[in-house]
Amino acid sequence: MRTHHLAVIGGDGIGPDVTAAALAGVRAAADRYGFAVETTDFDLGAEAYLRSGVALDEAALAELRRHDAILLGAVGDPRVPPGVLERGLIVALRVAFAQSVNVRPVRLYPGVRSPVVGVSPENCDLVIVRENTEGLYAGGGSTSHPGTPNAVAIQNSITTVAATTEAVEFAFRLAAARRKRLTLCHKKNILVHAGQLWQDVVDEVATRYPDVEHDYVHADALCLHLPLDPGRFDVVVTDNLFGDILSDLGATVQGGLGVAASANQNPRGTAPSMYEPVHGSAPDIAGKGWANPAAAALSAALCLAGLGERDAALALEAAAASVLAEMPALSGPSMGGDTTAIGDRIAKRVTDVDPAAIGDPARSLMTALAGIVGG
Repeated sequence: MRTHHLAVIGGDGIGPDVTAAALAGVRAAADRYGFAVETTDFDLGAEAYLRSGVALDEAALAELRRHDAILLGAVGDPRVPPGVLERGLIVALRVAFAQSVNVRPVRLYPGVRSPVVGVSPENCDLVIVRENTEGLYAGGGSTSHPGTPNAVAIQNSITTVAATTEAVEFAFRLAAARRKRLTLCHKKNILVHAGQLWQDVVDEVATRYPDVEHDYVHADALCLHLPLDPGRFDVVVTDNLFGDILSDLGATVQGGLGVAASANQNPRGTAPSMYEPVHGSAPDIAGKGWANPAAAALSAALCLAGLGERDAALALEAAAASVLAEMPALSGPSMGGDTTAIGDRIAKRVTDVDPAAIGDPARSLMTALAGIVGG
């Protein structure tokens, strides 16, 4: 029997609870499709940092590297200054494990209501591919004369052909496996140097994918088009900061952060990829059972796809989507059950759900991702 070794970082706040619920679905899928999952828990996050003063050390990195994939719950705690865990743990893992591509699906599932009028499952199924290791997140900076009226802050951005090409190549492969449309999103009328580099890379990579149509939309214009006409887009490729912002807008369009999943993908397979819901640690509701585990379950489905378990990924996605459709609210005490109960409901649904119930499995991101990463 094939076995997948998963590293589990529950993290902070609601992270451990939603991760445990997602793992229940993963194990149910493994039982249904005949493979095994072994998990190792890692004590990383706010509590570990407050004890040691270290967010991530070399020993933990070495242990994590031995695994096939990483499931991350959430990181963040008001006792830790902003940026310490985000940069010291999450960004550090992305860089150390060459997770150069962030994949953020924006799909409205049947029965889930979008707060945006006119958005339906028929016209909302796109993917935002975000370069994950460069841009303003990697450029560093400095502040002169801090705390005075003469303070000057400089924040640098880095854009390289190598990293941009890796993200763009991945995006074209994904588009080729889906509806054969790719959109570059940048701000090249203002960020003329970085924007032109991105455009040059897209134009060059496009020559290897003649069946994929490609166009360009400014980042501010895409903020307008995405909620009004999400069906215009299939795969959107963009830089680190724009991708961070646009994918949160996409989460709103698809029903909220409670259904927003993500993959931090190492497209070369040289180190484990990392999968996480994007809702954050929500310390104000930690321990109350009010957190929706669907985003964690959908992130775990992306993980299964990345491991090549296409059918299991489709089943977990369909199970989470079908449970979402039955919930009277997508978060809080009115969800119709606490975090654990909803996770158990998803896991039970995995055992017999038909993935076609939520749409054509051939068009699912799970199928495309399994084909280009896990296949």
